[in-house]
Amino acid sequence: MLYAFLKPLVAALMRLYFRLEAHGVEHVPYSGPVLLVSNHSSVLDPPVIGAVTPRQLSFLAKAELFRIPFFGGLIRRLNARPLRREGADAGALRGILRVLGENRVLLAFPEGTRGEEGVLRAPKAGVGMLAVLSGAPVVPVYVSGSGRAWPRGKNFPRPAKISVRFGPALSFSRREGSRERRDHYETISKVMMAAIAELKDQATGHDASPAVGGTGCASARSPLKYIQGRNGQHGNG
Repeated sequence: MLYAFLKPLVAALMRLYFRLEAHGVEHVPYSGPVLLVSNHSSVLDPPVIGAVTPRQLSFLAKAELFRIPFFGGLIRRLNARPLRREGADAGALRGILRVLGENRVLLAFPEGTRGEEGVLRAPKAGVGMLAVLSGAPVVPVYVSGSGRAWPRGKNFPRPAKISVRFGPALSFSRREGSRERRDHYETISKVMMAAIAELKDQATGHDASPAVGGTGCASARSPLKYIQGRNGQHGNG
């Protein structure tokens, strides 16, 4: 398979060019379905996470990329799954749940699209829905440096240190009722971003807040420290 062939080559190049390093890889289960959720500031995020994750990844990419000649076919062969960003995409949801139902690893970005390096933005409810419907363990991931290495608007990457940090897995429970279910998905997505924010604090040497309960999660160790301000950054309380 192309993924298995390219992974060691890509990993070696990234360790050489970006001094890529990883922390907490032991938090990724070695078997069964896993939903990785990460911040997103660069097109480098999927390959750098894939390079340091011990299992093969499938990942979500905007549907427009699959219409680019050659590139669309390439990322599809590298386990990318198309996702329309506007409106509901029932077909994509079925395909994503099938990936997790086959005990594979799926990478998703709760923020939905790329942002600035070091800035965490408001999450979308859809990733919370994936966590609930699949029942898969959710492993938070924080990538630092990728936005400096290849920011939006630049044609080529530049040397910059990149690190990937994994946190303890979270699990989430179902909740009945259509309106309550929507609120539940949104709350779960915020808990995911809180877990990512905690990893960011660890990476930058900041103190983490104590855990806050009452989220409807079966196991949610991350604090609800994530606060959306005007610029979308997480605050300190």
